[in-house]
Amino acid sequence: MTNRLGLVAAAFLSLLVSMIVAPVPAHAATGLRVSGTRIVEANGNPFVMRGVSHAHTWFTSQTGSFAGIKSLRANTVRVVLSGGRWTPNDATDVANVVSLCRQNRLICVLENHDTTGYGEQGGAYTLSQAVDYWSSVRSALTGTEDFIVINIGNEPYGNSNVSAWTSATTDAITRMRGLGFDHLLMVDAPNWGQDWQFTMRDNAATVAAADPQDNTVFSIHMYGVFDTAAEITAYLGAFQSAGLPLVIGEFGHDHSDGNPDEDTIMSEARSRGVGYIGWSWSGNGGGVEYLDMVNNFNASSLTSWGERIFNGADGIGQTSREATFFGGGTGDDTTAPTTPGTPSATNVTASGATLRWTAATDSGGSGLAGYDVYREQGGTDALLGRTATNTITLTGLSAATEYQVYVRARDGAGNLSGNSPTTTFTTSSGGGCTATGTVQSQWGGGYVTQVAVTNGGSSAISGWAVTFTLPAGHTVTGSWNATLSVSGQTVTARNAGYNGSLAAGGSTSFGFQAGRPGGDTATAGSYTCTAS
Repeated sequence: MTNRLGLVAAAFLSLLVSMIVAPVPAHAATGLRVSGTRIVEANGNPFVMRGVSHAHTWFTSQTGSFAGIKSLRANTVRVVLSGGRWTPNDATDVANVVSLCRQNRLICVLENHDTTGYGEQGGAYTLSQAVDYWSSVRSALTGTEDFIVINIGNEPYGNSNVSAWTSATTDAITRMRGLGFDHLLMVDAPNWGQDWQFTMRDNAATVAAADPQDNTVFSIHMYGVFDTAAEITAYLGAFQSAGLPLVIGEFGHDHSDGNPDEDTIMSEARSRGVGYIGWSWSGNGGGVEYLDMVNNFNASSLTSWGERIFNGADGIGQTSREATFFGGGTGDDTTAPTTPGTPSATNVTASGATLRWTAATDSGGSGLAGYDVYREQGGTDALLGRTATNTITLTGLSAATEYQVYVRARDGAGNLSGNSPTTTFTTSSGGGCTATGTVQSQWGGGYVTQVAVTNGGSSAISGWAVTFTLPAGHTVTGSWNATLSVSGQTVTARNAGYNGSLAAGGSTSFGFQAGRPGGDTATAGSYTCTAS
C-alpha cells in the first residue's frame, strides 16, 4: 500500500511538473498557410499560384498593371519592392499596392529586391536588412494574411559564400515571427535563385523547422540551369519526396545564361500542383527585354513570351483558379456569364481603336473575371485583346483594314459567355513608322543615343511618337530634335514642329543623353513608333 501511494504521489508530482514546464504551443498560422507540400487558404482550400512578377519599384506609376495582369486570368502577382537599394517603397506605397491587390482579386507576393546577388553584386543588402525593411512597413500589412505572402528577399546570395544562406535564412524567419508577422513566408534559393549547388534543396528541412508557425514555402528560380526536363523533374521531385512546399518563383522562356525548358516547367507544375510565377510583366532592360510579357505595360499587346505563358499549353489561362478568399469557386461553377452588349468603336486610327460595350453579369459564384475581344474572320477567330473592364483600347491594327469584332465575358472558373453581336469599323490609311536606337558614345556614368525614325508605310504621315524604356536608375539628361516626356522608366519622344511630316519611305532622327549609376553598362531599349 505504501509503495502504491508513493507511486501515485510520484506520478502526480511528475504530472504537475510537466504542466508547469510544458512549452507554450507554437502560434498557429492564419490565412494562407502551408499544408504538407501544398499552400492552402484559411478555409483549407488548396491554392496553386499562377502569376507573374511586376517591377513596381521601378515603375510605380504603372498601377494599371494589376488590372491588366488580372484580365489575363492570373491569380497571383509578385510585386518588386525596395527598401533603399533603389528608391524605397514606404508604408504608404505598400498600403496602396495591398489595396490594388485586393481590388483586383489577386494573391500578392511582396518581395524585397534589395538582396539580389548578395556577396557577389555590389550594393546588395543582407537578409537581415531585408527584415528591417519589412519591419518598417509592417503597419501596411497588418491583417492581410489571407491574400499577402512575404517573399523576404529576392535571390539573396549570388555564387559566393552560399553556405551562409542557411543560417541567414533561418535567422530572417525567426526575426520575422518575432516582429509579429503571421503571413505565409517565401524564401528564395541562393546561386541567383537557381540553387545549382543544391544549398536550399539540401538544407530546406532545417530552414522549415526554424519557423515556429511551420508556414514557410521555398522558391526556386528556373532559368539557364534548368534547360532539360531531367533537371526540372529531379528538383521538383526532391522537394515532393521530402514533403516540403515549393513554388517556381521565377522563370522565363529564354535567358542570357541558357535556354530554360519552359514547356516542361509548366507541364510539371500543372501535373504536380506546384505554383509558378513568370518573369515578368513589362519594363525589362539591360539586354533581357525579351522577357517582357506585354509591350509597354499594355495587356492588349502580348509578346511571344506573353502569348506562351498566358494562352499556351499549361499556361495561366488554362490552369489558373481565383482564390476562394476573393469569391473564386473550387471548380463547381459551371454557369457562364451573361452575353455582353454590342461593342461600339471610337477613336479609330490607322493602328488602333477604342471599344466599349454593356457589361455582362455572373451568377455562378466565381465572379466576373473580364472580357476577351475577337476578330470575326471565319475559321479561327483571332484574339485581339483582353480586359478586366467593359472597355479596351486596341493597338497594333493594320491600316486601311476592315475589322468585324465581338466580345465574350469570362468568369473566375473559366466559363465563357456567348458571343456579343458584332460591330464593324475600318482603320484609317495613315502610314506606319519604325524606330531604331543606336548608342553613339558611352562612358561610366552615361551614354548618347541617336534614334532613327522611318516611315515604312505606303502613305505620308504628319507626326510620330517613339516610346522607349530606360533601365532602372537611368535618367534623361538632355535631348534634341524631339520633345520628351518621362513616366517612371518609360520615355515618350514626340516629333518637333519641323520633322513630323515624313513621306512614304522617308526618315528623320532625334537624340538623347542619359545618365546611369557608376559601373552600370546597360542602355535604353524597346523602341516603338506610332504614326499620326
